[in-house]
Order: sequence, then C-alpha cells, then structure tokens
Amino acid sequence: MTDSDLARETRLSIARHLAELHRLHLALAADSRSLKALTVEGRPLAEIEIATELLEQYMGATGGFLENMRGRFEARLGLLRRGDPVGPDAAPGQGPVGHGPFWYAFSRLCAALRVAERRAG
Repeated sequence: MTDSDLARETRLSIARHLAELHRLHLALAADSRSLKALTVEGRPLAEIEIATELLEQYMGATGGFLENMRGRFEARLGLLRRGDPVGPDAAPGQGPVGHGPFWYAFSRLCAALRVAERRAG
C-alpha cells in the first residue's frame, strides 16, 4: 500500500466514523425531543433530570475525547514540525517546494488544537 493509499483509506475510515457520529447525534436529538412528553404528563422533574444527565454525560465524553486527541497531537507537534520539506531547490527567500502547503496545514492543526483545548476545558 502506498503512502497515498494509506492516507486515502484513513480519511475514508474517519469519514465513516464521523457519519456514524452524526447519526448518533440525530438519534440523541430525537430522544431529547421526546422528553417534553414527561412535562406534558405532569412530570417536569423527570424531564429536567434526564436532560441534565444527557448534557452532563455528553459534555464529559466529548471533553474527554477532545482532551485525549489534543494531548495526542500536541505531543507529536515537534515530530510533525520536523516534517517540513527541505531541499536545495528552494528559491532565494522562499522555502522549498511544498513548504507553503506544509505550514498552512500545520497552522490549521495548531488552530484546531487551540479550539479543542477551549472546548475540552
């Protein structure tokens, strides 16, 4: 398997997982809409308790996941940074071919890590 094939397969696998996560979000939203029946039946405390549990558990799980991913990729930043394309073919004052796209992608990762840190906290 080539590096390109591995990257493509990894992207497809992650896309499938994200699609499943989206389906789970839709299911949770549908379940949460059904909670209003409890209040209509005169049991608002039950709706409040279940809604609170749903939100607390979701935020805990999401925060834990984001913190794990943030820590994992932040620990790799040094190694990733060293992957900057280098070579003698660089024009004066410019980086080598691939330098710009590399640092753009690296900057996007760093920005995503900052957002993940805020959301996980």
